[in-house]
Amino acid sequence: QVQLVESGGGLVQAGGSLRLSCTASGRTFSSSMAWFRQAPGKEREFVTGIRWSGSSTYYAGSVKGRFTISRDDAKNTVYLQMNSLKPEDTGVYYCALSINALSDSALADHENYDYWGQGTQVTVSS
Repeated sequence: QVQLVESGGGLVQAGGSLRLSCTASGRTFSSSMAWFRQAPGKEREFVTGIRWSGSSTYYAGSVKGRFTISRDDAKNTVYLQMNSLKPEDTGVYYCALSINALSDSALADHENYDYWGQGTQVTVSS
């Protein structure tokens, strides 16, 4: 069984920064992890993903150049550094883990993930 615990959300002004963390417990070897977000009234969308066994990362076009995903293997933790935040980045951010090593295109599909965190709210004011 895998548990994911997120932290780091909050309220920030446009142009500001936030750093989200997601710590995994249980089996994480060779897994892929990602961040998704969901705004009110909208479907959950992919933000970024990273493979645990390597350093490959993949970003949605809307966040490329502003967000950075990274991991700390020793701490079983994945981070999401969010810079130059915009009001449209507002939403609940979810951490997700797949027990498989996913391809780039597969990273973006929420159906490929086996475990999800509880979500953390990010609100960007204009």
